Amino acid sequence: MKRFYKDVSVAPEGESYAITLDGRPVKTPQRNALALPTSALADAVAEEWEAQGEDIVPASMPLTALAQGALDQVASERGRIVSRIAAFADSDMLYYRADEGQQALVDHQAVHWDPLLDWARQRYDVSFNLIYGIRYEAQPAETIERLTEAVEAQDDFAVAAMLSLVGLSGSLIATLALAEQAYDSATLWPLVNLEELWQEQQWGRDDQAAAARGIKQAEFEAAARFLDLSRS
Repeated sequence: MKRFYKDVSVAPEGESYAITLDGRPVKTPQRNALALPTSALADAVAEEWEAQGEDIVPASMPLTALAQGALDQVASERGRIVSRIAAFADSDMLYYRADEGQQALVDHQAVHWDPLLDWARQRYDVSFNLIYGIRYEAQPAETIERLTEAVEAQDDFAVAAMLSLVGLSGSLIATLALAEQAYDSATLWPLVNLEELWQEQQWGRDDQAAAARGIKQAEFEAAARFLDLSRS
C-alpha cells in the first residue's frame, strides 16, 4: 500500500493514546481504534508509521502488528490465546535435557538453564520434572495450574507479546521471566538458543541457520520491547 498520509501524531484518548494520520485515527484490521495503553508505546508505534517511505511495509512495523493483535485477537479470543501460551507449561524447552551419553551438554544445560528454573520455582512455588533424552513426561498438575494463572493475570497487550515470545523461544518460563522483569531479552535469547549455539561451538557455524536465528532474534526483541513499553 502506498503511503497516503503526511503527518503522524499521538492523541490522548481517555486513559489511552491514539495514533492519528493527518488528524484521523488509525483503525486496526477489525476496525478498532489503534489506541495504546501508554504514551511510550504510542510514541514508538507512531515512529513506525513516520518511518514509512513511499510504500507502507507492514513487516517493518512489528510494534503496530502486536498492538493490532492485542486489540483484535486477544480482546475477542483471550481464552483461546491464553490456553495456547499456557500449553507450554507442560512442554517448556527448559525441561528437556540431552541424554546421559552427552554429559558435557547435560552439564552445560544445567549451568545455564537451572538458574532460570530456580527463579520460577521460587516465584510461583512450583516444581518441575526434568526429562533426559527424547521422551515425554507430564509436569505436575499444580505447576501447570499456577503457570496458567500467571499467564491469565497479564493484560491483553502483555498476552499479545507473550504469544509471540513463547512461540519464538519455546519457553513459557523465559517468557514469564520477561513479563516479570526478572530477566532481559539480551540475557534470555542465548539461553533459549543454547543447544543450537552449542552445536555451532562443536561443529562450526551454519550461515543459513545463523541467518534464520537472526530474524527470529529481531522478532523476539521487538516483542520484548513491546511488552516493556506497554507498561512504561
